[in-house]
Amino acid sequence: MLTTPAPKPQTDTTKPVFRRALLKISGEGFCPPGGFGIHARELSAVAGEIDSVARLGVELAVVVGGGNLIRGASFSRELGIHLATADYMGMLGTVINALALQEALEALGHVTRVQSALTISRVCEPFIRRRCLTHMLKGRIVILAAGTGNPHVTTDSCAALRAAELQAEVLLKATKVDGVYDSDPARNAAARLLGDLTYDAVIDQRLRVMDVSAVDVCQQHKVPIIVFNLFRAGTMRRIFLGEPIGTRVGFP
Repeated sequence: MLTTPAPKPQTDTTKPVFRRALLKISGEGFCPPGGFGIHARELSAVAGEIDSVARLGVELAVVVGGGNLIRGASFSRELGIHLATADYMGMLGTVINALALQEALEALGHVTRVQSALTISRVCEPFIRRRCLTHMLKGRIVILAAGTGNPHVTTDSCAALRAAELQAEVLLKATKVDGVYDSDPARNAAARLLGDLTYDAVIDQRLRVMDVSAVDVCQQHKVPIIVFNLFRAGTMRRIFLGEPIGTRVGFP
């Protein structure tokens, strides 16, 4: 921030069960359901949940999506733009979200860095694994933008790859529902929330945890996944204190 920084947040002495984590937030997390753009209430809620975990001393990297600004596949289909171009446009959308989240977190007193897979040197650093790890070890929250920098690769897959690269102990996928269900809860009131799952069950049953390729990467590198509702206040902190919340994949 260019303004006077907020006071450094007080550290919570409670010991977390995960030391290093990667959080994946979809672009829709920055706006109301069915909405568009970045809304102050949702941005503040996201920052508040991240703040509650950072205070525990967790080393955090955050992968942000851009679906609240542009969805590459539908944009390409509707306007006839080449899919690769539309995907690059979506990557730029994630940079916008990353900068907004950076401001919100720094207003709470956190030191942050935005790293992008696309070179945009005026507003963020390039993603360099060792530099990212150094930031995290120093207690900085690193926000990862622009996916992998390649078209045709989802932010889910990016999150899985970054979690493996950064040796995260867990990958958390933040959603607006309580986890993964056996059917669409919006259409079926009797839909059942799934608790603990194996990687193979997710892949074989095509459960909507993450992209199959993302789950496969997590399985190869033994990164467990938790799908949870970011907008239930305090949920993310409770996960780091050891409560079995949401849908858990790959836990012993």
